[in-house]
Amino acid sequence: MLMRQFPGLFLGALLTLGVGVSPALADSYPSKPITLIIPMGAGGSHDLNARVFTSVMPEFLGQAIVVKLMPGVSGQRGTAVAARAKPDGYTLLFTHNYVDQLQQHIEPLPYDTTADLVTVARINFGPILLVVPADSPFKTLRQLLEYAKAHPGELTLAHSGTWGAVFVPAMRILQQVGAELTFTPYKGGGPAMRALLAGDADVTMAFPSVALSLVQKGKIRLLASAGTKRTLPDVPTFAELGFEDDIGMMNRVVMAPRGVAPEKLHILRHAFAQLNSNKTYNRLMQKIGENTAYMDGNDYEKLRTVQKDRYGALVRKITEN
Repeated sequence: MLMRQFPGLFLGALLTLGVGVSPALADSYPSKPITLIIPMGAGGSHDLNARVFTSVMPEFLGQAIVVKLMPGVSGQRGTAVAARAKPDGYTLLFTHNYVDQLQQHIEPLPYDTTADLVTVARINFGPILLVVPADSPFKTLRQLLEYAKAHPGELTLAHSGTWGAVFVPAMRILQQVGAELTFTPYKGGGPAMRALLAGDADVTMAFPSVALSLVQKGKIRLLASAGTKRTLPDVPTFAELGFEDDIGMMNRVVMAPRGVAPEKLHILRHAFAQLNSNKTYNRLMQKIGENTAYMDGNDYEKLRTVQKDRYGALVRKITEN
């Protein structure tokens, strides 16, 4: 393995970053596979993104990262297990900003994500896409929303869990126009998309790694997308349609139980930082339609504080209406 074959190069890279790493620890960690808990279901964007980067990470860590899907309670089940895990560097969590910093404003949780978890790295961000079945009568988002206003609750929206990555942007859009959909929760974005394809829902939201291949196969239709750039040339962004420009942006983040040894955290962060220079990783991410907008764990830790305040205000705004 790379780390064991070239320990001098590995340590040299860490020392260049100003990291004090004991040679003994660098040589022994990780000495066994690492478990990556995903608190969402199979087939969602987190699952697909993780399958890519975990296939490449052994090159930089010398050990496998084993994905463990633990959906349930809008991401809280898997998050609780990770937050309570021994901080030995062998249990990580692959989560996102809504689970990490928004849910605490909704209800008392059996953990404190800020106190119990620390960021290893932000892998990338995902602009959410609003989609309907290919045979849907709605050709534009405006058509869908106008119908939802005239027929409140008649259309069903499949989502990945209350206050999750689909629920929040959908609520913000509906509140802005005064429309109403019936929200049906599923255990992750994958199950929500399967519900749409099965005809059990009229609309859902998904990320490029899940949705774009289905658009290309003619199974679903994309009506609008998050972000400042169009996902497809002929499909407008939410901002172009008059909605706030930060609707539907999700940060995908790898975290570790807080208390993990600084040396181990530095090794993990350095390994994830090397992903973006890996040609295989970039090729695979491009293939599933995802970006590689990496952010160092230290930098993302600062963003978490901003998110906490912003989401507190957002929850108050949504629940007061």
